[in-house]
Amino acid sequence: MVAGGALLATAVVLTALNLRPAVTSVAPVLGEMRADLGVSATWAGLLTTLPGLCFAAAGLTAPRLARRIGIGRVISLALAAITLGLLARTVDGPHVVIAATLVACAGIALANVLIPVVIKGSFPARIGLMTGIYTAALQGGGALGAAATPGLEDPLGGWRPALAAWAAVSFIALVAWHPTSRRHAGTWAASTTPTSGKRSLLRNRLAWTVTLFFGCQSFMAYIVIGWLPQVLIDNGVDKTQAGLLAGLTSLIGVPIALVIAPLAARSSGQSAWIVGLGAVGLVGAVGLTVAPGAQPLLWSALIGIGMGVFALALAVIALRARNAEDTAQLSGMAQGFGYLIAGIGPFLFGLLHDVTHGWTVPWTMFVAVYLVQIVLGALAGRARYV
Repeated sequence: MVAGGALLATAVVLTALNLRPAVTSVAPVLGEMRADLGVSATWAGLLTTLPGLCFAAAGLTAPRLARRIGIGRVISLALAAITLGLLARTVDGPHVVIAATLVACAGIALANVLIPVVIKGSFPARIGLMTGIYTAALQGGGALGAAATPGLEDPLGGWRPALAAWAAVSFIALVAWHPTSRRHAGTWAASTTPTSGKRSLLRNRLAWTVTLFFGCQSFMAYIVIGWLPQVLIDNGVDKTQAGLLAGLTSLIGVPIALVIAPLAARSSGQSAWIVGLGAVGLVGAVGLTVAPGAQPLLWSALIGIGMGVFALALAVIALRARNAEDTAQLSGMAQGFGYLIAGIGPFLFGLLHDVTHGWTVPWTMFVAVYLVQIVLGALAGRARYV
């Protein structure tokens, strides 16, 4: 049993490593992609907006699909979709890039929603620890995607093979996940079988609070992922350093996920932790609004600490539900509608930049949403159940 749990934990970590590079690897090479493909800024805005919208659509279907064919099989299909999408988007023109990105992001969305259910069902006594480990791996994968992709361009021969290289990582995760998950299929099926009739959380106030909290933090995270490198480049930071700083914002989330998320999960409520991380990140956001080129390392580090609240957003989904069945519903709702909100972020940020020809107004909008996220997080962190 211990060995089986360790193998499952390893498979969860390998899966998590693949839930961000498909998105974060694009931003540092977006300029080369546009030049090679001959596409407009609108196309680039669509590409950076697609992940959030796709996460919303696929995420809302994940619980139903899991009940139909099983959680393990859905995550296996998700990893296969990520692998195929990452390969396909590098073989042809702009339309294929968009379509293949949709495929990869659909796979990511399914796994995003269902991994918290796996943790709730298989590690009920270690929700905080496993959520922290999962989030750390997820953040680490995002950091690698942003930081390593620019360095892969020259040795591999361009942006296409540099992006395609991430398919190897998702294939390894698929090989590890599929046989391991089969051993736990019965447990997950039992834990997600409806016990008291079909129940909807759409009229539950706490469920909407959790959803809007998740949506606000994702809204800002995808702005950082999609636009921070370009903002820094426009303020005098070279491309490689901008990619590393963008990677840093994700990497900082790793120790936060490993240390703070388990501590917060053991607390009676998570509100103080959420507000504290939000306050730190808010300072970085204000710095990027007022003087983005003055202290890029400091602002990126502070933003990264603030983005560490993602680990608590995932933990809150499991902690506000009494069982795996409710966790699946709340996870689908929070991530489905939450990523729909997130998908607006990069597009709105870019639109405000185009309209104002500067970065001050977009970052002011970012700060305003940050304040809303802190309030919602304080409410979502209180010890209650949906």
